[in-house]
Amino acid sequence: MTSVTVLGRERLANVDDAYVVVANHTSHLDTPLIMGALPRRLARYLAVGAAADYFFDVWQRRSLTALFFNAFPVDRTGVNARKVSAKALLNRGVPLLIFPEGTRSRDGSLGAFKPGAAALASSAEVPVVPVAVIGAHAAHPRGSNWPRPGRLPVGVVFGEPLTAQPGELRSEFTERIRSAIVALAEENSDRVLGARTTSHRTPEGDRS
Repeated sequence: MTSVTVLGRERLANVDDAYVVVANHTSHLDTPLIMGALPRRLARYLAVGAAADYFFDVWQRRSLTALFFNAFPVDRTGVNARKVSAKALLNRGVPLLIFPEGTRSRDGSLGAFKPGAAALASSAEVPVVPVAVIGAHAAHPRGSNWPRPGRLPVGVVFGEPLTAQPGELRSEFTERIRSAIVALAEENSDRVLGARTTSHRTPEGDRS
């Protein structure tokens, strides 16, 4: 179990229909934490990009991943073309969660972002919701089978939605998204990691 702090939900008040959630990736806890922190109206149809070469390679993982996370496969090898089009999902009004690092961090630090999420949001003309997940690596690091015991503090921090600016290169938009996530983590780490009381939600919103 963990002690979860959710911050910045009020910034999502004007987000509706299709959008792209972009977050750092340090743990298998990231996806359920983000889905649980989103207001219900935004989380209901959220589809999660999952590595095709891991989560969709055998039918057991494929079935469980699709069942619990409404996942679609993301080819991170560049070898296998996949029929599922993320842009087609957005065009149908389905919001997406994408981890642009492409894999979980080994040490909890933020890696380089691949430009796909920014390019996708730009081409579909939908906003990006930057999210910083704090403390998940300590609670359930890469290589561990289960979360560590104890109510370790973790947090999900939502930033202001971002949209591609006219003439902005996808590399520039990618860096702007990454910088927003870095800032969210730096500004809120002390608040989240110092929260060792029982799990709570911030006053800015219920799950309506």
